[in-house]
Amino acid sequence: MSAASNITGRIASIDVMRGLVILLMMMDHVRERFYMHVRTGDPIADSIEPDLFFTRYLTHFCAPVFIFLAGMGAWLYAHPAGGAYRSPAGFLFKRGLVIILIELVLYYLVWADSFPNFLFLQVLWAIGVCMVALSAVCRLNYWLLGLLGLVIVVGHNALEFIEFERGELGYIPWAILHDPGVLGEIGGLTVSLSYPALPWFGVILLGYFAGPIFGPSVSAPHRRKVLIGAGVSCLALLAIIRGFNIYGETLPWSVKESVVQTVMSFLNYTKYPPSLDYILVTLGIGLLLLAWLESRQRAGRLLNAIEAFGSVPMFIYVVHLYVLLAAYWVLFLVFGSNQGERFGLPSVGWIWVGALVLILIHYPLAKVFSAYKHREKRNKPWLSYF
Repeated sequence: MSAASNITGRIASIDVMRGLVILLMMMDHVRERFYMHVRTGDPIADSIEPDLFFTRYLTHFCAPVFIFLAGMGAWLYAHPAGGAYRSPAGFLFKRGLVIILIELVLYYLVWADSFPNFLFLQVLWAIGVCMVALSAVCRLNYWLLGLLGLVIVVGHNALEFIEFERGELGYIPWAILHDPGVLGEIGGLTVSLSYPALPWFGVILLGYFAGPIFGPSVSAPHRRKVLIGAGVSCLALLAIIRGFNIYGETLPWSVKESVVQTVMSFLNYTKYPPSLDYILVTLGIGLLLLAWLESRQRAGRLLNAIEAFGSVPMFIYVVHLYVLLAAYWVLFLVFGSNQGERFGLPSVGWIWVGALVLILIHYPLAKVFSAYKHREKRNKPWLSYF
């Protein structure tokens, strides 16, 4: 099977890339569920040991790559291979609202045992808002959308001087757009936002702009060249602006006592909101991985397995959170609280073990549901949301 396409008409390399994101996300949620006794911070705290730093760092790729691919998927939806153009506005709007609803209801119920009085608006909120916003602008000129995405991603760090205090007129709109924080209280429930929408909207616009490179008229060799060129350009720009602490990150890097600590300092970027440096490193490497996946003439069992996760991302996202919740309470009841009032894993290595177990448990579910979705989605349109 080619890494570029498969018999379902989907683009396998994109599904594999999305699947890799889902696997990293599952590992991050194992960390959040079972290793909350060690806070990583944002940017990651200097006191964090290298094993936890790089474990956390790997999961930085989840949100930017997934949102970029969401934009790319919107373009591909609008330009089906062998078919006429269809506006993605309606689909994006409805899908965005569904994702926001999942964030408000299902995601809150998962974490309510730990934060019963808090509602955190996180990555699903950002994805949903970005899709709704993209539905409103997708009819604009294609080049204008690309320019707008570039300006937002590159320029939003220059807006850091804008600040509002709680209670001021612009506080809530600016928190939603750029500066994360507590939005307020509703019925005793404190609503807090950690994924401001503006920089992520820039990312989804760039993904939409990049969609044509996966169009049927673009050959695989040319596509690889474009992906490699874009990825290398992102990393080269990062090396310059980060190397000289010019722009793109509020936390400057410095030489530390060891090589590892110096590397950690150089790579440590702000995620909330995502700094330009954060976006450059994650999308730069993500684009190079996409190029590598394009070069795989035969996907192999491992990539096929990862592709299954990537073809049903929302299904796995929802299911694995509740599996983790059940696993936590089983272990809590068996072993009790060993990290303050919570049960926690004893070391970072156990996060990787837990993630592997979680992945193996979910692979049969992903495979079965993926086959069901591709078989029945023409008759059951709701399956497209998963």
